[in-house]
Amino acid sequence: MTHNLSNRPADRRAGFARWLEGRDCTDCWKAARDADTESKEAWLAAKRAEEQQAAAEWAKQFDMPPLEGPEKALAWGERSRHQLVTAAYSALVSEGTWDEADWAVLEDKIRTVARAGWWIDQRGAEGSDLPELLDAAASDDIGTENPFR
Repeated sequence: MTHNLSNRPADRRAGFARWLEGRDCTDCWKAARDADTESKEAWLAAKRAEEQQAAAEWAKQFDMPPLEGPEKALAWGERSRHQLVTAAYSALVSEGTWDEADWAVLEDKIRTVARAGWWIDQRGAEGSDLPELLDAAASDDIGTENPFR
C-alpha cells in the first residue's frame, strides 16, 4: 500500500515508515481480524461454560438460592455473583481481618439478594465493597425469604 508521507514533519517520516513496514495494510488487517472471529467465539463460549459450571458448583456447595429475573440474565447473574462473592471472601477473610463468624453473617445477607440484575450491576465492584453494597440493596433486589431453606 502506498502512503503519502509529505504531510509528516521530516524528522518523523523515517520512524513512521519503519512502523508501517511492520504492519499489514488496512484491508489485510481487517481480513485477518474477521477470519479469526470464529475461534474467538468458540474460545469465549468455552470460557463462559467453564465459568458457569464453577458458579453452579459453588452455589450448590454454599447453599445459594437460585436467582430471579429474565431467563437470559440468570446465567450472567450467577457468574457475577460467584465472582464478586469469591473476591469478597478473599479480600475480607483470606487477606483481611474478618473471621468465619463475620463471614457467616455476610453470607446470610448474600443469600437474600435474589435479583440477577443486581449482581450483574455490581460485577465491576471490588470484593471489599460487598458489605456496603448489600446494605444498600433495595427491597426490589431482595427475594422472598424462606426460613426453611
